[in-house]
Amino acid sequence: MARSPNMSGSRRLLARVRDTMAGAGTAQERLDRIATTIAADLVAEVCSIYVLRAGEVLELFANTGLTPEAVHLTRLNIGEGLIGVIAQRARPLALTNLQDHPAYAYRPETGEERYHSLAGVPILRDGRVTGVLAIQNRTQRQYTEEELETLETIAMVVAELIAGGELITSDELQAIEGLTMLPVSIEGVRLNGGLAIGTALRHERRISIDKLVAEDTDEEKRRFVGALGEMHGAIDKMLAASDMASGGEHREILETYRMFAEDAGWLARIHEAIETGLTAEAAVIKVRNDTRVRFRQQTDPYLRERLHDFEDLANRLLMHLAGDPDPAPKSAGPADIILFARNMGPAELLDYDRSHLKGLVLEEGSATTHVAIVAKALDIPVIGRAGDVMGVVENNDRVVLDGDNAEVHIRPSEEALQSFADTLNQRQQRIAAYSSLLDVPAETKDGLRMSLNINAGLFVDVQNMLDTGADGIGLYRTEIPFMESSDFPDVDRQAELYKRIIDQSAGKPVIFRTLDVGGDKGLPYWKMDEGENPAMGWRAVRVALDRPVLLRHQFRALIRAADGRDLKIMFPMITEVAEFDALRDILMREMRTAEKRGRKLPGALQVGTMLEVPALAFQMKSLLQRVDFVSVGSNDLFQFLFASDRGNPLLADRYDPLSPPALTLLGDLVRQCDDAGIPISLCGEIAGRPLDAMALVGLGFRNLSMAPSSIGPVKAMVRSLSVSDLKRYLDTLLQSHEHSLREKLREFAVDHGVII
Repeated sequence: MARSPNMSGSRRLLARVRDTMAGAGTAQERLDRIATTIAADLVAEVCSIYVLRAGEVLELFANTGLTPEAVHLTRLNIGEGLIGVIAQRARPLALTNLQDHPAYAYRPETGEERYHSLAGVPILRDGRVTGVLAIQNRTQRQYTEEELETLETIAMVVAELIAGGELITSDELQAIEGLTMLPVSIEGVRLNGGLAIGTALRHERRISIDKLVAEDTDEEKRRFVGALGEMHGAIDKMLAASDMASGGEHREILETYRMFAEDAGWLARIHEAIETGLTAEAAVIKVRNDTRVRFRQQTDPYLRERLHDFEDLANRLLMHLAGDPDPAPKSAGPADIILFARNMGPAELLDYDRSHLKGLVLEEGSATTHVAIVAKALDIPVIGRAGDVMGVVENNDRVVLDGDNAEVHIRPSEEALQSFADTLNQRQQRIAAYSSLLDVPAETKDGLRMSLNINAGLFVDVQNMLDTGADGIGLYRTEIPFMESSDFPDVDRQAELYKRIIDQSAGKPVIFRTLDVGGDKGLPYWKMDEGENPAMGWRAVRVALDRPVLLRHQFRALIRAADGRDLKIMFPMITEVAEFDALRDILMREMRTAEKRGRKLPGALQVGTMLEVPALAFQMKSLLQRVDFVSVGSNDLFQFLFASDRGNPLLADRYDPLSPPALTLLGDLVRQCDDAGIPISLCGEIAGRPLDAMALVGLGFRNLSMAPSSIGPVKAMVRSLSVSDLKRYLDTLLQSHEHSLREKLREFAVDHGVII
């Protein structure tokens, strides 16, 4: 590759800055000389270096060209003035006339009114802004991209000088002091349920880079290529590990991660950074910081989540460059690790000894975060969105992780710790009891057989169905694989996915729900407007009817995947019978097309609907003449019934599903389906809560679908229940006008020995 003049200039400047950093004098004196060197090399009248201090304040630490007295006097808040805007956005800014910018803030002590153009870049370290580097000129100068890149490169060097602790001490960066030893409880979002007690371990990758400026660019390229090859080999070894070798969503995620490691654009940017005169390590860090800033500006949650895969790869590559490829020695850390991280890639989690890993807490993260999916496969509790937990927790703190309630308790009192320990012991005893029920039927004391199924959306859930002894999959959410894919799955990819689900189900029934996308369930490759109320917006069959090709492709894939076996298909969010008719017509056209093309048709085709919209309950007579089965989606049904947004924390517990109006509606639906001879099931959250499930059984439900972890508790409840006693009691309760019947049902369970 030919070396451009600007690359050579960048290297010369880097070398001068390097020599200045290694030279004599205090950190302040060296920083002053760096500012002078930058101004001279980039032909600027002003060079300013601002450092971030406690309280989100940017202080002018070094300068050439402005009034000398302004140093250590001029301070700007994050977002204040052009310097504050650069820090706030963590992006470069170049202006030919800075005074015309709406964020311009005149500070008379600096004397900067004489200067008209500005180019500034954030000083980043570990993806966090630690200051701002800026140059200014009197003329209205048009700064080039190469000049901005040079400033970004120099800013990396300045970041290391700031981090060295000579300019500003770590104490000066602490906005809050003296609170670290107090007990703290932080709420988050449940990503995987469960309870764990353990010792905190912070997941931090602070890799020290001693050398930023390259002496031999070709040698740095050779080092980079060698480290890259070692990293690829290590990832392949990880994929071959026994607990990751079997198929499943977690396996696919790691294979995708392996593809990221070969991303041509990512690798090309690192090569380009080495060409500017950086060492291989510094080039990786620069690209990591650039990627971090770029991805964090994305509003798409999928793209934001992929940031952590690239960050993991960058950190892993740095370790191979440093000759330390083992990022987390298996012997390191306590024997009962509760791992804390801002976020992390899936491979990073697998670096830790799985036998010691008890739980995971993330400051960021969501249900689609790759690390959360892998953690679920390892059966450890996980919470995400846990506030500023990394600013609170310290290594070796005692921690209670309550995944069920999405809470983490750091340094709890002895009394609280003992209470959680008792709860955990009871839970473990119950889990052992549930395992003994694996091969016994879900049958009540008076001989009524229940069908307990799981809700699924990932390959790992199919194995969970087998492991828990569930009767089948009562709801397979086909949209989840769509949401995890980087592009729209074609018919072949969909068919392979559905075939694997059917194959792995070992002959047990699977109900495939067609795509429920739209609203708040966006696809990363499809721009969709959430609207003001996503749950009641353009989603599910409303999208399918407006975009019928989407549905036709899915039907085509399902027919192909069945390959002569039975097939059950269910439509979500049906509001009126006419919608069901339209969707079934599209399905039957695809069946006829498949037959004409000589494809094997499903052995038996059953078509049903979710009942989530109250309007459909008033059309049951017509509906039951058309469907093969009905499944109540209680989450949405109750949200619409009570006009209560289930995503609003102020309303989350305001209306109880165990209330007379909700139970009366469900009882009416059961009676109408029974009279018509149409099977009815329920697949909402209440199906997986033993007390709520008890009420459903009393109303006449004989088929429930729930999370895999709920199969054992609900089966234990069923086998301890006499339905005849409960039904008589429920008939009297439904005449009540009380807000909730929950406590009365709980009393019934206690009085009759029902395990809840």
